[in-house]
Amino acid sequence: MPDLETDLDALFINNTPLLDLRAPVEFLQGAFPASCNQPLMNDNERAQVGTCYKHEGQQAAIALGHRLVSGELRQARLQGWIEWLQENPNGVLYCFRGGLRSQTVQQWLGDAGRPVSRVKGGYKALRRRLLTEIEQGFAGPGFVLTGLTGSGKTDWLARSPLSLDLEGYAHHRGSSFGNWGEPQPTPINFENRLAIARLKQRHSGIQGWLVEDESAMIGRCPVPLPLYERMQQAPLLLLEVPFEQRVQQIRHDYVDTMQRHFNQDFARLESYLQDSLKRLYKRLGDREWRRLSEIMSEAVRQQQLGYGSAAHEEWIATLLGVYYDPIYARHQAAKADRIVKRGNADELAEWLAQQPEAQPEETQC
Repeated sequence: MPDLETDLDALFINNTPLLDLRAPVEFLQGAFPASCNQPLMNDNERAQVGTCYKHEGQQAAIALGHRLVSGELRQARLQGWIEWLQENPNGVLYCFRGGLRSQTVQQWLGDAGRPVSRVKGGYKALRRRLLTEIEQGFAGPGFVLTGLTGSGKTDWLARSPLSLDLEGYAHHRGSSFGNWGEPQPTPINFENRLAIARLKQRHSGIQGWLVEDESAMIGRCPVPLPLYERMQQAPLLLLEVPFEQRVQQIRHDYVDTMQRHFNQDFARLESYLQDSLKRLYKRLGDREWRRLSEIMSEAVRQQQLGYGSAAHEEWIATLLGVYYDPIYARHQAAKADRIVKRGNADELAEWLAQQPEAQPEETQC
């Protein structure tokens, strides 16, 4: 079967299953959403081969690799790759540079009657393509959605085909309470998810883009510099939502949703909320932090007694009025001249849908 060299976009656009033959330590540093790690060599075997290559050269390293992965071990790994191909008949394999590891596995599978394509250039070529997309994919016109904390900006993004959900790709809501209660992707994997989403957009003819206003870091994931710089210049859409509705939105996002996420484990819910509040300790001061912490604990206790989550609205309203809204007002003052449209959710959606950037182009990129 052919080795893929130039048509890398199709792998991402079509969500082609990818068999990653690199060692687990390499895979954990960065991979792709559609990839599965079934390595030719584990971390220890790879380290041995690397040491041999350094001291004795390529041929000795190749020979050692074949000795380490031989006999029953080779057969077991081969069987794993065959089973993966049975489940993913259009799958493609790759290693780091498209070199010996993927060539070896491709040959072994071919000998076993399971021909398969491999990515020529391997992970490096795929990653390079996505970095190029990040560098060039946001050069065209775009918009940034802004609004006070609790305006429901993330929910509103889903209403437009221009939208790219940065917080979704980062598994973080981008605030002190933004932790989803699960690990974030590595910065590389965050970039890969973003680049693939943008590539799919442009392939479908959508040249414009829309993201939520974010700081340079979303949790531990830095927003790629080419996009972040464009975000500081792009026109702003200001989503306006009444205060009480914002309180309800935060209660839904950070209390009710997380309660379900933690499978009704109120101890985990309180730990998550208190840890988030603790991040604001210096800004709030000891006295106010302690007061809000007590209100939060009592609100969780009310939930445990079956009274629902309404008691959380007191600390939510206080944080909005005392902390989040003043910060937003200062930041927004410096951006006021970039606001091209303000309004409620329906008004913004109607306005954006009429803009040229929101009209798909007939010619795909």
